[in-house]
Amino acid sequence: MASVPVIPPSRGPVRIPPRVLWLQGVTIAWMVVECGFSLYGAVSAKSAVLLAFGSDSLVELLSAAVVLLAVIPSFPLSSRRAARFNGILLLALAGMIALVSMLALEFRIRPETSCAGIAITAAALFVMPLLAWAKRRTAQETGNRAMAADAIQSGTCAYLALISLAGLGLNALWHLPWVDSVAAFLALPILIVEGRRALQGESCSCC
Repeated sequence: MASVPVIPPSRGPVRIPPRVLWLQGVTIAWMVVECGFSLYGAVSAKSAVLLAFGSDSLVELLSAAVVLLAVIPSFPLSSRRAARFNGILLLALAGMIALVSMLALEFRIRPETSCAGIAITAAALFVMPLLAWAKRRTAQETGNRAMAADAIQSGTCAYLALISLAGLGLNALWHLPWVDSVAAFLALPILIVEGRRALQGESCSCC
């Protein structure tokens, strides 16, 4: 008598945590707005610090997309690999900011006052700490390394918003051509430290 093959029970589709979807959806929507305003201000005002901030917004946008891909079962991207990818993005951003700032100082570019830049960095200073806190808490509850690295990105964005806002404000008040680039340089240590932590999949104690 032939044996009847045993068919394993179907596990059904793996559900993506709703909180992850909501947080990353909000992040992607905000980053599109933040990136657009920042890069527009960087071009129109010739601002190195706004270019740095806008580039960070683009990295944050990619980071949010990576987190979503990491939780899709059919997509071959592990949480650890996604966290490492986010760290690489942060370190690449630090190198780009250093280059742009040095060129701005070398060619003595005089940035103009950017009302759009001041508005978007002030808004980010309020929004990003909230997102960083929510992502860190979700990462701790779900054990998601990619979400923990993404929380680092959001926390870093908040620090960059503060530095950028200070540089833009000082330039608007006193029109000092070097303030913009110096503000961009001040962001480098933060990006390098947090980029290394993200490569190791660590959460950020500051966010």
